[in-house]
Amino acid sequence: MSQRAIYPPGHDARNIPLRLSHSIISNGHLFLTGMTGSAPDGTMPADPEMQFRAAFDKIAASLAAADSDFGAVVEMTSYHIDIAAHFETFEAVHAAYVQQPYPAWTAVEVAGLRRAGALVEIRVIARAA
Repeated sequence: MSQRAIYPPGHDARNIPLRLSHSIISNGHLFLTGMTGSAPDGTMPADPEMQFRAAFDKIAASLAAADSDFGAVVEMTSYHIDIAAHFETFEAVHAAYVQQPYPAWTAVEVAGLRRAGALVEIRVIARAA
């Protein structure tokens, strides 16, 4: 089974402090690392909508680096801090990105995320192009 790491423009294994790939193609699927809504400079916006859009934009960049888009996403898991307070906003942002047929989706409330200030981390699996 061959695997291939995929990085969006401006990213590669040398500039990621953790030992991970942004995404990896394996067995006809594209597995994306969980994405939070940090800004390009690494800061975490206080505004939930800005965080959610940034997370989806990073997912879109990873999909594009693999010659794919949200139409190929088959499964999504979102991990939320205080899901009740932000879910309506999250769902509105989510609706602007996902395409039919909509992916399977599980939303989970968690006590914490690795990135300080992050309200969500989103992980997706897509068909590889």
